[in-house]
Amino acid sequence: MNTTHTTLRRVGGALLGTAAAASLTVLAAPTALAAPVDCRAPGEAEVINADGTSECAAASVPGGAAAAYGIEGWALAEAGSGSLALAIGRDGGRAASTATGGAAPAAIAMGPESSVTLAGSGPELTLGLAGAGATVTSDGAGNYSCSGGPAFAGNLLTLRGCMSQG
Repeated sequence: MNTTHTTLRRVGGALLGTAAAASLTVLAAPTALAAPVDCRAPGEAEVINADGTSECAAASVPGGAAAAYGIEGWALAEAGSGSLALAIGRDGGRAASTATGGAAPAAIAMGPESSVTLAGSGPELTLGLAGAGATVTSDGAGNYSCSGGPAFAGNLLTLRGCMSQG
């Protein structure tokens, strides 16, 4: 058996399991919600929306789609042709997702001082999650960084990524 393949499968499985657990933990955290704002930009569109501490912006070109949601947070999504971008900022979180060349990054920042900045280029499916105090970045060239608090980022096709437990 190829040990590299086995190691990648184990690491990939661990990353996906950790991402699922972190998502459930962060999503289940009780919080008081302000008026959420949403920005959806299918095809050629640009949308900006704000209400108090909730802000979002989304932009895409023909053949792309971007969606951003701010819930007492800030979110920015930008998509090129053939690409999808999703960003969600909640409870003080800041999320940004930029997609080109068929990429589909999803950035979710939840909690005070959390930040996710994902850039996707080429056919890839990338997920970035940050809890309170965490910072996640991806440059679109396969380089990931997770630090500060509970965080995960990874390319679900290549199984490359990072994780921080805070």
